[in-house]
Amino acid sequence: MEILTLLVADDEPGMRSAIQRVVENYHIPAVNGNPPLRFVVDETDSGEAVLQKIENGPVDILLLDYKLPKMSGLDVLKHLSEKQAEVITVMITAYASIETAVNATRRGAYDFLSKPFTPDELKSIVYRASRVRLLQRQAHRLLQEKRRFRFELLSIVSHELKRPLAAVETYLNILKSHSAGEDPEVYRDMIERCRVRTQGMRKLIMDLLDSAQIESGHRKRRLELLNLTPILKNAINAVASEARQNAITLDLKAPDCLEFQADRNEIEIVFNNLITNAIKYNRNGGSVFVELTARAQEITFRVADTGIGICASDTANIFNEFSRIKNEKTQDIQGSGLGLSIVKKIVQLYKGTIAVDSRPDEGTTFTVTLRCRVD
Repeated sequence: MEILTLLVADDEPGMRSAIQRVVENYHIPAVNGNPPLRFVVDETDSGEAVLQKIENGPVDILLLDYKLPKMSGLDVLKHLSEKQAEVITVMITAYASIETAVNATRRGAYDFLSKPFTPDELKSIVYRASRVRLLQRQAHRLLQEKRRFRFELLSIVSHELKRPLAAVETYLNILKSHSAGEDPEVYRDMIERCRVRTQGMRKLIMDLLDSAQIESGHRKRRLELLNLTPILKNAINAVASEARQNAITLDLKAPDCLEFQADRNEIEIVFNNLITNAIKYNRNGGSVFVELTARAQEITFRVADTGIGICASDTANIFNEFSRIKNEKTQDIQGSGLGLSIVKKIVQLYKGTIAVDSRPDEGTTFTVTLRCRVD
């Protein structure tokens, strides 16, 4: 249940008392996903006290009399506007006019309540004001979450880039000073290590861009009828050399032509990520089986490997951003921790599913299903 604080500012004690009785007994039930509401009511008879109470806060809704002693309701509104106070103000007045409405609205009033008014009229305007205040709260929470996420993202990225940058800098200093002896093979090895590190950093940056574009919807999708089999074969050919170096066999089962309406770049990301992972996390002499099938209005893409596998406690998190399995078997394997989260986002664009079945030291199978009807 949400609790909102309502402040009544009126120089008539009877008016303050009547409003307090009505509002404190007014409970709004949960409707259309909105939480149930109740109100805590405070009261005062001066504009100066209003500003002090809002300063001490929190005050969510202010019922503000237009005519107050010393400081008027309009003066209070001016001060609140200058301080950018997050309070929904309803002006109470027995002197309603166009000029009053214009002046109060300019200074931030949300609505008006003309004296005399009925309990139902009071409840109606409190209801509307409470909904606006809840939207403000939600927007504030979303802003805070956005700031928290941005901080966490920057922390993770800086951490992921710090180590490879330090390694590259160390190797470059050795190359510059030529302090590793005279064996050119040593320096060639350092250059290769620098190349691998920079490739890893480049992969992280590109994955970040892909993830941000997909999630924000800013990336323009080009849906066309594609033959997926050649695209899948290209993804396999891209890792064939690495597979041969580690004596990993690659087996493909797919029709010569399987047409599907999709964005080519999205399909390539799905194929490349899952097949590359099947090679990276495999064992020497292992195997990878890739299968592409179609049925009714959907296609299924399956990649099975005989690699190091994933324990049950890790499978629940592997689709989270920057999630990487860290143990003695994976410590030397490069990766951004973004690939599977990007794959999942793409799968969701096609109203599909992605599932993982894995056993440590036995292997892992990823199964992706994409539906033909896309947005």
